[in-house]
Amino acid sequence: MTTVNFLTKAIELVKQATEQDRAQNYKEAFRLYQLCLEYFLAALKYEKNEETKKTIRTKTAEYMKRAEELKEVTTRGEDTKHESSGSGTASKKKGEEDDEKDNETAKIRKALSGAVLAEKPNVHWDDIAGLHSAKQSLQEAVIIPAKFPHMFRGARKAWNGILLYGPPGTGKTYLAKAVATEAEASFFAVSSSDLVSKWLGESEKQVKELFGLGRSQSPAIIFVDEIDSLCSARSDSESESARRIKTEFLVQMNGIGKDMKGLLVLAATNMPWSLDPAIRRRFDKRIYIPLPEEGARYTMFRLHLGDTPCQLTSNDFRELAQMTDGYSGSDLAIVVREALMMPVRIVQDATHFKKVLAKDRNNHHINKTYWQPCSPGDTEAVPMTWMDINGEDLLEPPVSKRHFIQSIKTTRPSVNRSDLDNYIKWTKDFGQEGF
Repeated sequence: MTTVNFLTKAIELVKQATEQDRAQNYKEAFRLYQLCLEYFLAALKYEKNEETKKTIRTKTAEYMKRAEELKEVTTRGEDTKHESSGSGTASKKKGEEDDEKDNETAKIRKALSGAVLAEKPNVHWDDIAGLHSAKQSLQEAVIIPAKFPHMFRGARKAWNGILLYGPPGTGKTYLAKAVATEAEASFFAVSSSDLVSKWLGESEKQVKELFGLGRSQSPAIIFVDEIDSLCSARSDSESESARRIKTEFLVQMNGIGKDMKGLLVLAATNMPWSLDPAIRRRFDKRIYIPLPEEGARYTMFRLHLGDTPCQLTSNDFRELAQMTDGYSGSDLAIVVREALMMPVRIVQDATHFKKVLAKDRNNHHINKTYWQPCSPGDTEAVPMTWMDINGEDLLEPPVSKRHFIQSIKTTRPSVNRSDLDNYIKWTKDFGQEGF
């Protein structure tokens, strides 16, 4: 469908909506306004002309405002066509509205139930290299209060909001997974796509219900990934819907009459400077998750390699850690994956193989004869390709230091110096180190 077709359909729906609006059929008018807004937004997405886009934005804001007014009217049951109804009818109508509201709440809660982690992610503190301060803060907020509740009485209170920020790939989400694994609490993992709705008023309702679910299942943790996409700094140009989501977040996080006891809001962002100042203030702890230091990189290489056969020594791992200054955790994961693929490529490219005796991979107590790639000049070389070998009879070459060095040469770090300077400046102003 073209932009013209989207606009034509939107205009047609607007005419129908205004007719129903004038006839005081507010419920139907509200439905039609919602539909026309969808078509206006679709037209805006594909429109190239700036003047036309400006007109569409103006009309969208105008009809959105009217739709919100009608929503309030229909929610309160103030349809003027039925004002003369008797008290029995009003009572019946109120009961129907209450049922409708309950059904709506149940529907929202059902949609949010997918955010509750039914199974633990199986990530433990020991699986995370470095970040001792960050792990300690999370343990203070989650693990220790649950295990020793008598320690948190009177003036001593557990943290209610923790913001993890830093360059991409440094382990912020991984830390949240460790919390979900280690904590004896309900864990809600949400992103902007879980909370943002195309329907007017639905997004803030979902935020409200999310916190309601958390309080009802206390102790609970609400993890919001990429919170900057939901709670960026407010501006005059933003939509009313975006402003309402931020307002609801502010109200739910330590708002008037809102109890945060037993509820922790854990959030992660790559762009802390984009957060609204009021949202930033709601987080008691703002922890910088930096690029891994040399010791952490040494551990990461070993963790990522796991039990894969290799010829690397501790000194080799230490040398690789020194070579990867400036690499993030995800960068190192890619380096290791690339190095692990090199023996596979050797097998693919090999034109000669030879028989070798090695431990049976299924039974280490006995030896077995395997085929392994070799040089054509080897005295035991047999001309063949990997396609001539049965699956269980192939023994791939072990991963070596040379493979890692090649991988480092072809894999560049994803974070540059200017990015790091921004994080360091923001940490000096608002945060704390998370080493």
